[in-house]
Amino acid sequence: GAAATPEGVPGVDYTEVKHSAVRKVIAQRLLQSKTTVPHYYLTVDVAIDELSALREKLNAAAGKGKDGKEEYKLSVNDFIIKASALALKQHPDVNAAWFDAFIRKYNYVDISVAVASPSGLITPIVTDADRKGLVAISQEVKALAAKARDGRLQPHEYQGGTFSVSNLGMFGISSFSAIINPPQSCILAVGAAEPRVVPRPDGTFGVSTYIRATLSCDHRTVDGAVGAQFLQTLRGLLESPARMLL
Repeated sequence: GAAATPEGVPGVDYTEVKHSAVRKVIAQRLLQSKTTVPHYYLTVDVAIDELSALREKLNAAAGKGKDGKEEYKLSVNDFIIKASALALKQHPDVNAAWFDAFIRKYNYVDISVAVASPSGLITPIVTDADRKGLVAISQEVKALAAKARDGRLQPHEYQGGTFSVSNLGMFGISSFSAIINPPQSCILAVGAAEPRVVPRPDGTFGVSTYIRATLSCDHRTVDGAVGAQFLQTLRGLLESPARMLL
């Protein structure tokens, strides 16, 4: 018979959209992850006042290219990717994958960055993110995201990865928990920057900007204390971001 069409059947009050190959793969992987991986979740609030000031300073120092555009424009997510990579080097148990007979601990750090594309969610990879500077990470993420939106990513650019970052802050989402991207052990879910009134040491009150980050962990590979220590390190790097430049 004829294939189902997105237009549906005349007179019927719904539309049936045939599964694309990409959507089928996404569905299978997410179902497998949620039903076979024992997820647990850890959340921290991170003050980003220093990060915002440093980002502004670095962006203001960007030169102009031949086309008249800035050579780079760092985002908060670029800092999060870099901080995650450095924290993974300090906590190799998080930079790991579960297999039936063994746990694989990676000696390299490849960060999968969640990107929305017309065909669905895809996670292009920033390879060796711990060894790249913020500008290189920023430029790579922009180039990969553009390729993802245009459907031009090559398999080696999105298959693999040792850790994932998903940021929905630009949509005003305060916090969320993400589904682990197997066989990876963890995914970091980052929410929007929000101002809060906070007490100061001198008894007065001030306003600081915070983001909420939630780490989803595979309990088979990452014990609670290990996940917590990783998040402590990550928060320390994001709250004192100049350390990332050393």
